[in-house]
Amino acid sequence: MQSLHVFFEWLNGIVWGVPMIVLILGTGLYLQLRLGFMPLRKIGHGFAMIWQSRKPGKDSEGEISPYAALMTALSATVGTGNIAGVATAIAVGGPGALFWMWMTAFVGMATKYGEVVLAVKYREVDEHGEHAGGPMFAIKNGLGRNWRWLGTAFAIFGGLAGFGIGSMVQANGIASAVHNAFGVETWITGVVLTLLTGAVVLGGIKRIGAVAEVLVPFMCIGYIVAVGVVLFVFADRIPAAFATILNQAFNPTAASGGFLGATVIMAIQKGVSRGIFSNEAGLGTAGIAQAAGATSNPVFSGLIGMMGTFIDTIIVCTMTGLAIMVSGVWTSGANGAVLSSMAFEAAMPGVGKYLLAISLAIFAFTTILGWCYYGEKCWEYLLGTVSAKPFRLLWTISVYFGAVLSLDFAWLVADTLNALMAIPTLISLLVLSPVIVKLTREYFANEQAAESIPAGGVTVSASRN
Repeated sequence: MQSLHVFFEWLNGIVWGVPMIVLILGTGLYLQLRLGFMPLRKIGHGFAMIWQSRKPGKDSEGEISPYAALMTALSATVGTGNIAGVATAIAVGGPGALFWMWMTAFVGMATKYGEVVLAVKYREVDEHGEHAGGPMFAIKNGLGRNWRWLGTAFAIFGGLAGFGIGSMVQANGIASAVHNAFGVETWITGVVLTLLTGAVVLGGIKRIGAVAEVLVPFMCIGYIVAVGVVLFVFADRIPAAFATILNQAFNPTAASGGFLGATVIMAIQKGVSRGIFSNEAGLGTAGIAQAAGATSNPVFSGLIGMMGTFIDTIIVCTMTGLAIMVSGVWTSGANGAVLSSMAFEAAMPGVGKYLLAISLAIFAFTTILGWCYYGEKCWEYLLGTVSAKPFRLLWTISVYFGAVLSLDFAWLVADTLNALMAIPTLISLLVLSPVIVKLTREYFANEQAAESIPAGGVTVSASRN
């Protein structure tokens, strides 16, 4: 067992090492350049499209609204990485790590956009009449028969990684947070989580989407308000925090208090790796959710999907990082969720740690729901739709065991498999980038043509979904 642990530590260091980071960032930057930085230029447009997507168009095909699909994707990405992951990045890489998280998000918006466009473009309708998509289908239908093994590899990595990083690890985080804050035994939390998970995921994507539509906006707004209190209390420190972040993104961070110091390379590595872990740009997961969204145009779905990266990293992660900075706790030597909890407690003594525990629990629970759908579609790709119901049941059971067991090794394996998911996704994005560019140009050309029609003429809906 020890040798197996050593092997996965070695493999994890490789797959999350500098080459993978360069590949993920490089792919995102390449797509940004090919698209003329459209994802950055259309951020405002993207928010408008989110609002519009609550009601699918007449010609749209899919099981849930694009809005619900985005909320499902956000349910999986806005999780422990936004609380514990950001704290770890700062604790190890210094404040400059937050800047590199931003860079990851800005290039990652193009990556996420491309993932979704290809997922919707090459999606299929399964035996139950439901749409299924993602990197495995983009590879299968976009790259051809000789590449199918690569799609199979993605499905295997995703199907196995989900049980770790999407289910058991999240349940363990919830149980630990609730136990530390409220003294509730882990087995009790495990039972409650299992029942709640089963009540949602056994109903499939329609029920997951319906719950995500309500829960995700609530949890994001609630968390932003809570962090806003921290920032309000220490408002006078915000300008200095931004200055420190920008300065130490390019300069070593000196040791201070319990902080041991960090090099620029450490800041880049931790910022990028935690950023990717948080927003999942390059892993291909968002496309799986968005493929179920009712739409008639892949670009429409892509514009909505890319906003998930902006919301996750630029908004939620930034607010967490700023809270840690302005509260002054980043030099304490603490790490992970403990560091975030200290920031909340500094601003709201006696209350902050409980708010953080509740936030962490809700974030992690929604991740369990979103990743269930990802895992289900991976196994359906491998075994067919007959695997759906057994998978949902097995997923529900795994939540209980995740809550009560020690999962250090499971986390290591899942994190490694998570990184391996990026390889097939990035290959498909690079090889199929001409398709992404072509569809994008056609969409915006039609939009411009529609806008140029004079008043009283025949109108065409450019923002069709």
